[in-house]
Amino acid sequence: MKISTKRVYTGRIVSLDVDEVRFPDGSTGELEMLRHPGASAVVPFLSDPAGDDPQVLLIKQYRYAADGYVYEIPAGRLDAGEDPLTCARRELREETGCDAASIEFLTTILTTPGFTDEKISIYMATGLTQGEAAREADEFLEMCPMPLSAALSMVESGEIRDGKTIIGLLFAAGFKIGV
Repeated sequence: MKISTKRVYTGRIVSLDVDEVRFPDGSTGELEMLRHPGASAVVPFLSDPAGDDPQVLLIKQYRYAADGYVYEIPAGRLDAGEDPLTCARRELREETGCDAASIEFLTTILTTPGFTDEKISIYMATGLTQGEAAREADEFLEMCPMPLSAALSMVESGEIRDGKTIIGLLFAAGFKIGV
């Protein structure tokens, strides 16, 4: 339970608080917490997910923190007051140029609950139509369409290392389309 909080940094994406908390055993202590507005991510299917080895659309995006390019599903942070589904649709369009006829909720994950309150809602998109992307100035990415089987092999081999992408692909494959 939070007793008090002190904001020590406010940035463009995250804020850092030092919270005094009461632990389950009654003791107290301080924890550093990165506050994040949350995000949405979407597993885009280019073909019918129920078909034989459906096509997914991944992006290969430059990530400074990862010191290079990372395979990911489209994702981005929530704008103030934005609904996660609206964010998923917006990010899919901005990063890939695609609109989806259907977007289905898959799950919500806690990214790193030991030090941040960030949650990512993950969706599955189908019935894609291509339009124009509207990337942000710091987004350097390329489209990487591939069979779902290839993406799952990349998860298994460690070539896909991004947590939300691994969870999104495995969740869609295991619980939604039964690969």
